[in-house]
Amino acid sequence: MKLTIIGSGYVGLTTGACFAEVGHEVVCVDNNEQKVATLLEGRIPIYEPGLEELVHRNVAAGRLRFTTSTPEGVAHGTVVFIAVPTPPQPDGSVDLTYIERVAREIATSLTPDLGYRVIVDKSTVPVKTGEKVADTVRRYAPDGVEFDVVSNPEFLREGSAVGDLMEPDRIVIGANSDRAIAEMQRVYSPFVAPVLITDINSAELIKHAANSFLALKISYINHVARICEASGADVEKVADGIGMDERIGRSFLNAGLGYGGSCFPKDIAAFIHIADQLGTPFTLLKEVQAINGSMVSHFIDKIREKLWVFQDKKIAVWGLAFKANTDDVRSSVAIELIRRLAAEGAQISASDPKALDTARAAGLPDTVTLCESPLEAAQGAEALVIATEWLHFADVDFHEVRKQMHTPLVFDGRNLLDPSAMRHLGFEYHSIGRP
Repeated sequence: MKLTIIGSGYVGLTTGACFAEVGHEVVCVDNNEQKVATLLEGRIPIYEPGLEELVHRNVAAGRLRFTTSTPEGVAHGTVVFIAVPTPPQPDGSVDLTYIERVAREIATSLTPDLGYRVIVDKSTVPVKTGEKVADTVRRYAPDGVEFDVVSNPEFLREGSAVGDLMEPDRIVIGANSDRAIAEMQRVYSPFVAPVLITDINSAELIKHAANSFLALKISYINHVARICEASGADVEKVADGIGMDERIGRSFLNAGLGYGGSCFPKDIAAFIHIADQLGTPFTLLKEVQAINGSMVSHFIDKIREKLWVFQDKKIAVWGLAFKANTDDVRSSVAIELIRRLAAEGAQISASDPKALDTARAAGLPDTVTLCESPLEAAQGAEALVIATEWLHFADVDFHEVRKQMHTPLVFDGRNLLDPSAMRHLGFEYHSIGRP
C-alpha cells in the first residue's frame, strides 16, 4: 500500500521505517526542514536500536522517502497517519495545536480526484479528538472529498520500538466505518498480532488507560520499596513473589527512581485532566503522580544522609536518558536529580552512552561536566549515583572505579548492581528497597 506518515519523530520515523520494511511504499513528512535534510543525507536524528539500519535499507530499496510537503504526502498515501507531538500544558491537558494544524493541512491538500483517504491519529490524544479531527477536515476540505478518521494508538517503547512494531502484542483500530476498517486491516496484514476493532473513542481511551495502569504498577512497587526499607525486607524478593501471580505479572515491578520520559508523565496528567473534565475525578492517578514525584526527593535524602552537605562536593552520575537504550532526556528523572543536586552546590560529572548530545541541548547547570566514559565521570568523586539502567554500567570495571573515586560510596537508583558483590569490592552501597 501507499502510506504517508506526518511527523518524523520517535513514533513517526520508526512507524514509517517498519511499514516500509514489510513492503509498503512510505512517505514521511516533517515540517522541520533541517530534520528532513538530515534524513535525506542518510543520518538519523534520534537513537533507537535497529532503526538506522532499517531506514537505510528501505531508502535504498525505494520504499521509504522523506519530504517537507504535506500536499505531496497526502497525494501519495491512501492512508495518512498523524504522528506529531502532543505536548502537555501546565494544567495537565494536552496541547492539540499540532494535531489541529496537520488536520487543516491535510484538509486543504485533499481534492476529489485523489480518491478516498483514511486519516489516522497515531499520536496519543484525548478521547473525542477523532471527532474534532473529522470536523476540522470537513470544515477546510473542498466539497466532494471522501475520507474517514481512524484512531490507531501506538504502543511503542523507546529503546525497543522497532521490535514492538514488527512484533506487536496487539493492534488497536478505532473506526466508525467498514471501509476504513478494511483499509487498516490491509495496512497491518503483514503483521502477526491480535487485532482489536473498536469505536474511535474507545481506541483513544485505551492508550491513556494502558499507560496509566503501567505507571500505577511502577508507583506501587516504589512505595512498597519504601516499606521494605523501613522493615528490612527486600523489594526484589517481594516483587518476584507478587509477579509470580499470573494475574499481576513481573513486568513494571522494578523499584527505582520513578518513571519519566515523554509518555508516562504526560499521559497520566492528561488522563487525570480528561477524567476531571468528564466529571469523573481519577484520584487514584493523582496518588500515582505524588508517589512518583517523591522518589527523587527520597533518594536525595539518602545521599544527603551520607554526604551531609552537597556544596562543592563532586558527585558522579551515570545516566542522563530517561531509560536505557535511548538518547531521549525528556522528563528524565536523571536530569531532574542532577539539577537538584547542582542547585545545592554539588559539582556533577555525568556520563551516558547515548544521551550526551541530547542532554547538552536540553541545557544543564554550569556546574555539570559531561564525560565520555563512566570512569572519567568517577574520577575524584565522593559519591557515585546510577540514575539510568544501562547494562553498560554493570559491565564497568569496578576495581578501577574504586581506585578512581575519592570515597567508595555508591547510590544505585535503578537497582542495577548486586549489593553483596559491590560490598565485597569495598564499596558502601545503597539502593532502592534492598538491605
